Amino acid sequence: MTLFSLFFDQVSPHIFILLVMVAGLTSFFTASFGAGGGVMLLGVMAQVLPPQLIIPLHGVAQLGSNAGRAAMSWRHIDWKLIGAFLPGAIVGALIGSFVLVSLPPAIMYLTIALFILYLCWGPKLPKMVLGTWGTVMAGAITTFITLFAGATGPLVAAFVKQIHADRFRTVATFAAAMSLQHVLKVAVFEAAGFPLTAWLPLLVCMVLSGAVGTWVGLRLLKRMPDRYFHRIFNIVLTLMALRLIWQSWVLL
Repeated sequence: MTLFSLFFDQVSPHIFILLVMVAGLTSFFTASFGAGGGVMLLGVMAQVLPPQLIIPLHGVAQLGSNAGRAAMSWRHIDWKLIGAFLPGAIVGALIGSFVLVSLPPAIMYLTIALFILYLCWGPKLPKMVLGTWGTVMAGAITTFITLFAGATGPLVAAFVKQIHADRFRTVATFAAAMSLQHVLKVAVFEAAGFPLTAWLPLLVCMVLSGAVGTWVGLRLLKRMPDRYFHRIFNIVLTLMALRLIWQSWVLL
């Protein structure tokens, strides 16, 4: 096997390069503005890859991106929140693994979008919902949904934002939560027999590109005042929600 065939066996060179570059740019976007990069990457992948490949490959690429961001900002992670999110995420992944079928994406996208808009612009959630059990439920529901929609990042980000005002705390905790979610997603698809090994050259390059994008993005985040961060954060999440509403409209 030649080096060329190793890297370009699954996709053409120009698609390979496109996905690697987009992985870096979207990781930069999420590290700088808190969220949105994962949905952007999902949109690009949907244009150039077969439907059955999009969510599992996106899960691996986003695992690398989020794990890198969590590692670079680990001092700011809210470990108590992560400790509550993890058991819920495990339950959501287990339930999802038994019903790994095609669910109506239009309804799912619309529901996610409405939740995001409420979390960004509606009244603050009650303390009970933002407490331990609320976080467990958030972990279960979003992990279950991500197995089918792959677009729960903005929803998780909006939930974390309800709890933390500090921009570093928000970005780091969101990254850790999504890392756990993507680990579970990858494990479910691996158990289902998805051939991830064949895609490793592309995925490794996307993860490395994402790490570079994350490092640059965190440098920008350090220079951004909290008030600007939260304004941009809400705008980004709202745009993601509007995109999901448009997708659901197209699919109905």
